[in-house]
Amino acid sequence: MSRTFFPGPASFPGRPRHPTDPNAGLERPAAGNGSRLPRQRAAPSSPWTPGAERGLRAVPAAPSSGVLAFARAASTIAENCPACPLGVPGEGYNVALAGQAVKAPAVGERKLRREVGLVGLLFASVGSIIGSGWLFGALNASKIAGPAALISWVVGGAAVILLALIHAELGGMYPVAGGSARFPHYAFGSLIGFSSGWFAFLGAVTTAPIEVEAALTYAGGYVSQFFHVDLIDKQGLVTAPGFAVSVVLMLIFSAINVMGVKWLSETNKVAVWWKIAIPVLAVIVLLIVAFHPSNFTAGGGFMPFGLKGVLTAIPAGGVIFAYLGFEQAIQLGAETKNPRRNIPLAVIGSMIVGVILYVGLDLAFVGALDPKLLSKGWENIAFNGTFGPFAAIFETLGLTFFAVLIYIDAVISPGGTGLLYVGTSSRLTFALGRNRYIPDIFARLSTRGVPIFAIAFSFIVGIFLFLPFPSWAQLVGFISSATVIAYAMAPLAMGALRMQEPDRERPFKLWGGSVLAPLGFIVANEIILFSGWAVVWKLVFAIVIGFILLGISSATTSAERRPSLDWRSGAWVWPYVLGLGVISYFASFGPADRLPIILLKGAKGDLPYGIDVLVMAVFALAIYFLAMWLRLPSERVHEYVGDLAAEAEEEAEVLAPAPAAH
Repeated sequence: MSRTFFPGPASFPGRPRHPTDPNAGLERPAAGNGSRLPRQRAAPSSPWTPGAERGLRAVPAAPSSGVLAFARAASTIAENCPACPLGVPGEGYNVALAGQAVKAPAVGERKLRREVGLVGLLFASVGSIIGSGWLFGALNASKIAGPAALISWVVGGAAVILLALIHAELGGMYPVAGGSARFPHYAFGSLIGFSSGWFAFLGAVTTAPIEVEAALTYAGGYVSQFFHVDLIDKQGLVTAPGFAVSVVLMLIFSAINVMGVKWLSETNKVAVWWKIAIPVLAVIVLLIVAFHPSNFTAGGGFMPFGLKGVLTAIPAGGVIFAYLGFEQAIQLGAETKNPRRNIPLAVIGSMIVGVILYVGLDLAFVGALDPKLLSKGWENIAFNGTFGPFAAIFETLGLTFFAVLIYIDAVISPGGTGLLYVGTSSRLTFALGRNRYIPDIFARLSTRGVPIFAIAFSFIVGIFLFLPFPSWAQLVGFISSATVIAYAMAPLAMGALRMQEPDRERPFKLWGGSVLAPLGFIVANEIILFSGWAVVWKLVFAIVIGFILLGISSATTSAERRPSLDWRSGAWVWPYVLGLGVISYFASFGPADRLPIILLKGAKGDLPYGIDVLVMAVFALAIYFLAMWLRLPSERVHEYVGDLAAEAEEEAEVLAPAPAAH
């Protein structure tokens, strides 16, 4: 067994001061809320007292940071009291440290393990990018945009690369677990931190079930043929037998995550090699065996549905959904050995791999189509059976061996992505728990350093999503929009943090960041607009549910444990969410849909195509500068961020794993 890891305040920056923090005995001035001079408070009562009566060694005053000294104190407790019981936040041991009364963390609190290298981190992102998107994306995008779907893949890839570059700068600066939810927290405070975490959680927790459903769709034909059991019905909903299979798959994903980060990384490496090889092989074979250049001008020309079709295909055709996943390297940031180098390289590298692969797949797909399939137009492309487009093409060409590989990959690719997203959603929940937005139990770690309660919660939510109320296509659109709005928080955070912490080391600094940050925010919001009113109103509704849950949590949490929500710095979120809904309601991007109960029918078209795009751009730019104006003061940011250098030092010098016990 490895030595227990104890988190210091830098390990999970941004959460409110707590008795288990080393500086809990000091009252800090709260920036913006009226400053007060620090005052010493009595140490909290405990059945354990410092000194020889409990057999603890004296802790020498440390010349280094309080975080490192705290870590050494925790290490001393672990060495002197190996039988100390596991505890909940608030339980622990009093120690004398550097002349002030502090409280060491509960022995039950452990640290996320730094066991993932550059290759593992890169594979985590690539493994999430290559999922069911390659199996369905080319067909769906071509139905909406025709051959011009190639442009959709390029434009969508460029948009996501821009957002990935912004994440790469932030991830290198702040290598923390659940980073996507925490970067905006550093810049704008707890209200925006919760909002970002909620957005990211909505996208992540719904992805694993959808990937499982994609695997069931491909496998359903053979299961029905050989076992006479339908896993998916004609409406695309999971049947009772399909639900049982889905539960088993989700349980397997959760079990692998519970085994620990290293197990997760090693398991994913094996799957990713396969996931890369099969689509690359498909591209090469189709370009050589069956490529019809005439397809790119058939069925109404290269761009039969105009530029609007190209833009609509980006979210609605599965383009954005296919590219989702680069942020896995951000979420696992605290678990990599050299985060300042590995995170930017993994984020950028994974997106380069993804764009090259998906553009190649679309090129091969359009070129390999039987020209007869285009006689009724691109929107009416259909294949016999329900096995999926690429498998159908290989069977039509008589390449049965390659078709079998596609069927196998149709289980492995979505399965590997689902595996990763169970881990990601649990770590986002872990981060929300650390910041006291949701109960502390979600921040508890197992003896293997894994957020086991958060994993269990993701499993339960995933199981409920298999119930037959949403269709696969509807949920995919929702996932894409929820993830993109989470991505949209990163440009805001980068723009603010460049002003708040201009001197912080940036292992990767994005050139032209002052221009690219607002541009990235505009691009993200345009993608949400392109997804259409039918998706946007559901997204806004889910966001409102999150705020209601936050309100309930705040109302039921004691004042001393309740996080300060930094209302002023987060005030821009209210007009932002409202504006997204209003613009989408009056815009031209459909399909039209009615709100339940009040029956407002959106996608009215009062803002004609082109004008609605311009209005969204102006609106997004206004929100960007409003957020910059309301950003937290630098002093508050420093308090939230803590000392990341001290955390790295304590990892290397104090809390390195001890040799395994036999």
